[in-house]
Amino acid sequence: MEKLVRQGMLYDLYGELLTEHQRSIYGELVNDDLSLSEIAEIHGITRQGVHDLIKRCDRILEGYEDKLHLLAKKLEED
Repeated sequence: MEKLVRQGMLYDLYGELLTEHQRSIYGELVNDDLSLSEIAEIHGITRQGVHDLIKRCDRILEGYEDKLHLLAKKLEED
């Protein structure tokens, strides 16, 4: 599965468990398809800061999936 598609699906399932700031930035990446530089400019942070936050969110969302398996169950149904 393409990484961005998986990120979007995990975000749809577990996004509400992220902080508001994390949801905002991660949503701009997966839903609005903005680049790291564009997100950094919008939020007044560095591109590296955005990159680090995205990686942290990836780990958090994958952690939820490892424990709850909601995405795996959803894909089995389809």
